[in-house]
Amino acid sequence: MGYWVPTGGLPAQTELTTDRAVFTDAYAVLPRGTMRDIVTSRLPFWDDTRLWVIARPLSGFAETFSWYVVEVAAGGGSQRPEGDPEAEGVLFVVSGDPILTIDDTAHRLEPGSYAFLPPGTAWTLRAGGGRDATLHWIRKAYEPVEGIDVPAAFVTHERDVAVQPMPDTEGAWGTQRFVDPDDVRHDMHVNIVSFEPGGAIPFPETHVMEHGLYVLEGKAVYLLNKDWVEVQAGDFMWLRAFCPQACYAGGPGRFRYLLYKDVNRHPRLHARV
Repeated sequence: MGYWVPTGGLPAQTELTTDRAVFTDAYAVLPRGTMRDIVTSRLPFWDDTRLWVIARPLSGFAETFSWYVVEVAAGGGSQRPEGDPEAEGVLFVVSGDPILTIDDTAHRLEPGSYAFLPPGTAWTLRAGGGRDATLHWIRKAYEPVEGIDVPAAFVTHERDVAVQPMPDTEGAWGTQRFVDPDDVRHDMHVNIVSFEPGGAIPFPETHVMEHGLYVLEGKAVYLLNKDWVEVQAGDFMWLRAFCPQACYAGGPGRFRYLLYKDVNRHPRLHARV
């Protein structure tokens, strides 16, 4: 299984500036070429680590989540990775074999590994095996509900999660769901969506869920509001709630992306205090 892994660097002075980057009040496209050395960030209590912040809560942008692409040098990592006790998270590894420890239980991860971390989880991460590691880290403020338990942490791998074909698509469009959609303990889903060549979303989806999409593999054309845009492995898209969206995967290979959406809660009517 191959995943796009950013390498940073800087374009040559002779290259054209024009690219596919788009930022609107309904959607944004951050092509993979925007992830350069000069836009990386550091985090407190993370050693030998840099990250690209590709989404964060911001007026006119992502409202419910943040998304990092984290590059951890061999031996680097953190004993205090999460500073917000209300934050839940998902980790998805795209290179290397980091060691994730949850409540004193160590998990050796690999590309395709997936971890859910509920709020308040005691966890650490190190890049093991003498190799750098790259992973996606998606964070959301968990919305507790009285009488509903907080879901437990878990670690799995995408190969152990079956692709569920969408109805009436003959397998051309499918989703790997890492949690049961009917489990209302979870207020966010992070899934993998796949299209075989020629597969499509055949109508403009228009819904309340906010989306973040990171293309893991392949290329396609994506409808964002009124615009068709070309996207490829390594590109990130943000879609505001109710932004119309559709997709056509022309091939030659599969088109796959990691998808975030907020689910299973009443829309907030009052500001959080």
